Order: sequence, then C-alpha cells, then structure tokens
Amino acid sequence: MLPSEKLAELGLELPAVATPVAAYVPAVIDRGVVRTSGQIPVVDGEPVCIGAVGEDGADPEDAKDAARVCALNALAAAASVAGGIDNLAGVVKVVGFVSSRPDFYGQAGVINGASELFGEIFGSQHARSAVGVAALPLNVSVEVEAEFLIK
Repeated sequence: MLPSEKLAELGLELPAVATPVAAYVPAVIDRGVVRTSGQIPVVDGEPVCIGAVGEDGADPEDAKDAARVCALNALAAAASVAGGIDNLAGVVKVVGFVSSRPDFYGQAGVINGASELFGEIFGSQHARSAVGVAALPLNVSVEVEAEFLIK
C-alpha cells in the first residue's frame, strides 16, 4: 500500500509545511535521503502540548500524542521536497527531544508517538534517539526530526 493510501486509511492528511521561524529550511535532500529540521507539535498554526513533561508538568500521554503531531509535520516537510509522500520509501532515523522535568525518565515512551505513526504508514522500523532537554522552542514539550529514504 502506498504511503498516501495508508495515511488516508488512518484518517490523516498532511498539514501545510510550517514556515521556519529562524535561518533554516524545513527539509533538504542529501544523497537520496530527506532530512527534516526539528518539527514541533503545531496544529493550525498553534503549538499543542506546552511545558516540560513530568511531575506537575505536561502529561506524558499528551506529549506522546504531540510527538505524533511532530511526526506528521516532519512527513509533510519531507514530502514537500521529495515530490510527494509516495516518493518516500521509509524512515531511516528519528531523533526526538522531550522537554523534561528532572524527575522524568520516560522520553522513549513519548517519542513512541512518532515512531508508531511512521510504523503505521511505512510498515517498518527505524533507528532512533530520544533525548531529554531543559526547554524547546515556543515552550513545546516535544520536537522530532526524521530522515526518510527517497524511492
């Protein structure tokens, strides 16, 4: 099944590619791989899931849902430079950043939101890092960057 068909089956549409807020582009092609810039959980121009994850902070399940939004935004950025989602063969690597309180150690579970969406669309696994950080742009809880193979 083509990635576009899988996306439709999941009831999802690619969002518009976010306009960069600094000196970078959303995605580039490098030797047959699309590399995305870090994508934050923005829906209709508004950030979702704000603040550090952990005790008295953002809920880990909400952050996992936000990682899924980040993944969809990364997919849109990659598709925009690859000539469409169906020109992407799969995900090679995901790097996820979780704004974390000092007592939070569940970064891997949060970034599963992105990995699981990519698995649903492409039917494969990828290499991955999940990193806790002190803060992220716009005070969002999660940021995801990804590398996709081009067909």
